[in-house]
Amino acid sequence: MRDSRGFGFYGLALFFALFVLFLYGPVICIFVLSLQGPEGGLVFPMRGVSLHWFHKLFEGIGVVDIGAALWRSVKLGAAVTVLTVLLSVMASLAFRKNLRGGTALFFITVASLIMPSIVVSLGIGLEFRLLDTALKWLFGAVGWDNLAAEFNTTMGLFTSALGAQLTWTLPFGLLVMFAVFNRFNPAYEEAASDLGATPWQTFRHVVLPLIGPSVVGVGMFGFTLSWDEIARSSQAIGDLNTLPLELQGLTTTATSPVIYALGTVTTLVSFVVMGVAILAMALLARRRRGAA
Repeated sequence: MRDSRGFGFYGLALFFALFVLFLYGPVICIFVLSLQGPEGGLVFPMRGVSLHWFHKLFEGIGVVDIGAALWRSVKLGAAVTVLTVLLSVMASLAFRKNLRGGTALFFITVASLIMPSIVVSLGIGLEFRLLDTALKWLFGAVGWDNLAAEFNTTMGLFTSALGAQLTWTLPFGLLVMFAVFNRFNPAYEEAASDLGATPWQTFRHVVLPLIGPSVVGVGMFGFTLSWDEIARSSQAIGDLNTLPLELQGLTTTATSPVIYALGTVTTLVSFVVMGVAILAMALLARRRRGAA
């Protein structure tokens, strides 16, 4: 029988194509404009094709140290990834039992998703400023005048910025792991227990291999969300900026395609992380099928 496709099919196909173009069109434009020649500008048409602006990027952009900002983003993203994975897995295991106050705790955790990001950032920044004031008063009260004079702030990459980004990544990790354990068959754990496995052995050799691809996915979410985050970090990061914040600042001063080269590099890093995560999930799934 012939497969006849009506007007509705082609209409939906055109809508989907336009939607994909809307999503990825800006990324493609930035990538293309980053490959302009030395005489290139910020808009089309292109003026030559070269890697000139990537060389300029790695030589440095004015007073902005791109390498240092990139390294700070990588370190912060790695810390956010590890904590998001650990806390999401442990919390999802805890919520499998009758946890007292679990419902309220869940809604408090997820509430940060519906709050404006800039409000969360301002709140965390204010909290740490109040903490700084209290610490200075405490140092002075106990006679540690030198420490009070040298003390600047507790805000930083692995304090306020880390906490701000976890308010964004952790709820996503929890929702993913809750969905995973809602479909998890506890018969596997019961079988391992009947064979004499301890709770830790059951988790390590039975549960973790089964949820491994999802754990990798949570890690990918954690890193990519941290890597691209601006609003929640803007008021809570302290004196040193991450790469997205430096990129945001450069958009008001950069007058050459070097800004597009930087955007291309940051986007490629995100795609590399997603590719590694997909490869890891595929390998874990293949290993699980082989073991079965």
